[in-house]
Amino acid sequence: MSVEPILRKTYVLFRDGRDWIIAQFFFAFLKFLNLFSSDVAINTTEKYARSLGMLYPRTKMARENLKLAFPEKSDDEIETILRDMWGNLGRTAAEYIYLDKIFNFDIENPENGRVEIAGGENFEKLRNLKGPAICFTGHTGNWEILPVGAAAEGVEITALFRPPNNKYIARHVLAARTTSMGHTVPSKAGASWALANVLDEGGKVGILVDQFFHRGILVDFLGRETLANPLLAKLTRHYDCPVFPARTIRLPNGRFRLEIEAPIEIPYTDKGIVDVNALTAKVTNIVDGWVREYPEQWLWLHRRWRPAYMKEWHEAQQKKRR
Repeated sequence: MSVEPILRKTYVLFRDGRDWIIAQFFFAFLKFLNLFSSDVAINTTEKYARSLGMLYPRTKMARENLKLAFPEKSDDEIETILRDMWGNLGRTAAEYIYLDKIFNFDIENPENGRVEIAGGENFEKLRNLKGPAICFTGHTGNWEILPVGAAAEGVEITALFRPPNNKYIARHVLAARTTSMGHTVPSKAGASWALANVLDEGGKVGILVDQFFHRGILVDFLGRETLANPLLAKLTRHYDCPVFPARTIRLPNGRFRLEIEAPIEIPYTDKGIVDVNALTAKVTNIVDGWVREYPEQWLWLHRRWRPAYMKEWHEAQQKKRR
C-alpha cells in the first residue's frame, strides 16, 4: 500500500481533531460571554484582544501588509494600528452573539441608539427599487451589522460570505447567519449561480469585495497591484443593475454608522456593455478610500498582496500574448 494515502489520511484526521478542539474552546467562549451584559462582554473581549492578538502568528503578516500599504508610517504608528485592529476584531467577535440586541436603530431619535444611518435617501432608494441590485462592502468596522441592519429596515439582501476554514465553527456561523441575518450564500462552488438566481427574481445581493482572488482581475489597491474577484462586475454586466457601496464605521462608545452611498456610475465599453475590468477597479478603489480613512478598522490579516504569485501571473499573461 502506498505511503502517500496514509499520510494524507493521517493529516486530515489530525487537522479535523485540532479544528474540533479549537471549535469547543470557541463555543465555550461564546457561552461564557452570554453570562454577562453585552457591554461588559464586548469591552472585556476588546481589552484582551488588543494584547493577545499581537501574539497571534498572522499578526506578522498584518504588520507586513501595513508596511506595504503605508510605507510613510512609522513603526509606532503601525503598531498602534495593529492593536486597534485587534481591538476592533475583538469587539466584532463578541458583538456577533449580540447582533440582534445591539442593533437598536431609532429612526425618530437616532442619537439614542447604537446605530445611525448615513445616506438614508440611498437606503430608501434601495428599499423601494423594483428589480435587482447589488451592494458591496469590505471587512471594515463590524461588517456583520450591515445585513442585520438591512433586514431590520425591510431590505432583504442575500449576502455572499466566506465561511471559516474550521468546518465545525463554519456550521455554527452559517446557522447563526441564517437565523439572524436573513439569506446567506457561502463562498464556494456554485455561489455565483445562487446569487444569479436571486437577481433573476429581482432580489438584492451583497458581496464582500476586498479579498485576493487567484483567477481575478489586475487592480491597484493601496498603491500595490493585486488580483480582485470580478464576480460583482460580471453580475452587473449580465443584469445591468445598480450597484450600491455600503460600509459600517465603528464609532466611540459602542456605536456604529451604517453608510449607504448613492449607486456608482457604471463604466461601459464602446460596445455598450459593462466594462468588467473598469468596474472591478472602480469598486476596489472605493474600498481603498475606506481603508485609508479608517485603517485600524480593516482586516489586515488577509494575504491581499502576493508578490511571488503576481510574478508568476505576469509571466503567464506574457505567454498568452505571444
